[in-house]
Amino acid sequence: MPPTLGTLLRTPRLRLSLLTGGEQLDRQVRWVAVSELTDPTPYLEGGELVLTTGVRWHDDLGAARDYVRRLVGREVAGLGFGSGVTHPEVPADLVEAATELGLPLIEVPRPTPFIAIGKEVSRLLAREQYEGLTRAFAAQRQLTQAALRGADAVVDRLGAELGGWVLLLAPDGALRHAFPAGAAHRAVELGREVHRLRDSRYRAGASVSAVGESVALQPLGVGGRIRGFLAVGGERGLGPDERTLVNAAISLLSLELARTEPVRGEGIQGGVLAALLDGAIAARGPGADRLRAALPAEPVAVALADAGAETAPLWDPALDGCLVAELDGRLTVLGAAGERPGEILSGVVEGPVGESEPCGYDSLPTARTQAERALEAARREGGGVVRHGDLPGGLLGLLDTPSGERIAGDLLAPLLAHRSAGDLVGSLRAYLAASGRWDAAADALGVHRHTLRYRITRIRELLPGDLDDPDYRAELWFALRMLTDG
Repeated sequence: MPPTLGTLLRTPRLRLSLLTGGEQLDRQVRWVAVSELTDPTPYLEGGELVLTTGVRWHDDLGAARDYVRRLVGREVAGLGFGSGVTHPEVPADLVEAATELGLPLIEVPRPTPFIAIGKEVSRLLAREQYEGLTRAFAAQRQLTQAALRGADAVVDRLGAELGGWVLLLAPDGALRHAFPAGAAHRAVELGREVHRLRDSRYRAGASVSAVGESVALQPLGVGGRIRGFLAVGGERGLGPDERTLVNAAISLLSLELARTEPVRGEGIQGGVLAALLDGAIAARGPGADRLRAALPAEPVAVALADAGAETAPLWDPALDGCLVAELDGRLTVLGAAGERPGEILSGVVEGPVGESEPCGYDSLPTARTQAERALEAARREGGGVVRHGDLPGGLLGLLDTPSGERIAGDLLAPLLAHRSAGDLVGSLRAYLAASGRWDAAADALGVHRHTLRYRITRIRELLPGDLDDPDYRAELWFALRMLTDG
């Protein structure tokens, strides 16, 4: 707690004397303000001990009363009057006004400089902050030790430290644990707010006002996944040290829930699926028998859907027997082709789904590209399941797909990174479209053919392949089509 008027009055070296307000010695002093203005309130926040020598005082009761009334309205902690400077003693009209309006009035003797009072308040505030940090660190150690016993123990420890009630809620708002047990009924009261936060695009907490209470509701989870909510309530709002403690509890609970309730597709399963789709590991060859036995039987297919805020689809029993993970913002399913993983995924998520053609494990990178293209087509059609086999074939089928853009970006990277990328890419496109005829390409661009020759020479220097190689020229042409959408 910040220092009080009583604390300052009990400091012998300050030699302060209380003139009025003996019943208000517990008022907190948040700062010291020295002012000789007849109205210092525009420069005050409230909670200050105002010090003055009365340089501008008028000798009438009305002026004193107006001065004191303004200070009371600003909710200052008290008024200190330096006697023996401008006035030999505290003016009687000031004492009368302070008594009448209930403002604590303190006499500051001539030997005590105002700065000494300011330093003492500053020292006490620093000590209070240090003690608060010490308490917070000690409480955090208690929370950390409680985490070794599980999430419920963290909730109990937090509630004991705060002196209020604490709830641990599931992602759907169902009660998991309450401290004290009698606070369990509050979970129902918070249900609507929990659903609002869970369905929001932004992961944030909320402050809820209840009858005579302040409630803080915070989501729990790591990696953008919500695994639950923490609700903290009490008769007053949380102070800085208490908020620090709650934040520590949120971190501990998020880690504990992630450890004890892993979402399918995280950890080893997600890593294996990502490695298979990237071609980083093979399911064939020596030593792969046990891996292949644990995977869906060939032929397999890859299905993709856009990942939303909910993680429930990854838990759906319909996905048993499949490898499931959220990769690159998409729900990714690898299953036996005969089980139609696209249909399975469509049954547990809303929105478009793309499915690859049946393949073996050695063709999974290609299958993922097919599923990406199919997902793009499903988005354009407004939903449902689209299979790659139902799409038009050929390399131009990669147009308007992430895979096509990725391939084009990699092939044309040296040009795209150049400061004259626009001129170089446009010149290459015109040159290839004109089958290498300088005049036709230059006319199409509206430049002199010598300018085009200079640009093509620069392009040859930048690109790793041979521009005279027909295969390489074909790759560049398709890359330009995919990059610039025809």
